[in-house]
Amino acid sequence: MNSTDGAGGGEAQGNASGKRIAFIGGGNMARAILQGLIDAGRNPACFAAGDPDPACRAAIQALGIRAVADNQAAVQDADLVVLAVKPQAARAALGSFSLASHRLLLSLCAGLPMAAIAELTSAEQPIVRCMPNTPALLRAGVTALHANLRVRPPQRQLAEALLGALGKTLWVEEEAQLDAVTALSGSGPAYFFYLMEAMTAAGQRLGLAPELAATLTLETAYGAARMARETGTGLAALRRSVTSPGGVTERAMASLEANDVHGRLAQAVELGCVRARELAKEFLAP
Repeated sequence: MNSTDGAGGGEAQGNASGKRIAFIGGGNMARAILQGLIDAGRNPACFAAGDPDPACRAAIQALGIRAVADNQAAVQDADLVVLAVKPQAARAALGSFSLASHRLLLSLCAGLPMAAIAELTSAEQPIVRCMPNTPALLRAGVTALHANLRVRPPQRQLAEALLGALGKTLWVEEEAQLDAVTALSGSGPAYFFYLMEAMTAAGQRLGLAPELAATLTLETAYGAARMARETGTGLAALRRSVTSPGGVTERAMASLEANDVHGRLAQAVELGCVRARELAKEFLAP
C-alpha cells in the first residue's frame, strides 16, 4: 500500500494543473474537493459540475464554478470525470452521459464495483475507485484508491492530486480491499464519535457540566490522535505509557478488557466489511 500526504502543492498538485475536471453530483464531498483545489491555487474555470438540484448548483456556482443540470454538458471535453453521487443514484447518473473510452472516471460511490461501472460505460474505461471519509470535508481525511488496468500513470497521478485536496491518500492493490477500507476508515469516524459520546456521558454522570465533559473528551481525543500520529510510538506502547500499575487507568482498562471491548470493536469492523461486500454484490445483481 502506497501513501502520500495531501497534495496542496508539489509534484502531485502540478500533475493536476491545466486538466479539465467535471463532477457528476454537486454535494458535500464534491464541494470539499473543489474548495480544496481552489484553495491550492487551481483556476475555477478548469472545473464544471452537473447536478439536477438547483440548490447544489447554486452552492457550486458560489465557488465560481460552472454548474449545469445537463450531465453531458458538464463532462464535455473533461480529462477526468468524478462520479460524486449517492450509490443508489449511480446507475441513473452513469446513464445520463457518455464518456470517451480513454477518459478517466473517478468514482466516489461507496460499494459500487468497477465491474458495474464498466457495464454502464465501457470495458475499455480507465477507472479509479476510491473511498474517502467524512473528515475530508475539513481536508483532514484519508482516502484509499484503486485503479483498474486501463489507468495510465499520468491518470493515477491526476487522481491522486485531486483526492490529495482532502488529506492523505493511499493506493490499494486489490479492489476487494476497499471493502475493508470502507468498514475501517469510511465508517471509522462513527466509531470514534460513539466512543466520545460514551465518554462525555460518563463525565456528566460523574458530576461534570455537559460543556466541560464534552471539551475534555474532544481535546483528549485530538491530543491522543496527534500523539499516535506524530511520536512514532506504537499504539500499544502509548497505551502502556498512560497505564501506571495500580493506578486509575489500569482499573479502567481492566473493565474494558473484562468486557472484551477490543474484540467487540474488531467484530463490528468485520461486520461492516461483510455488509460492504453484500452491497457490492447487490450492485452486480441483474
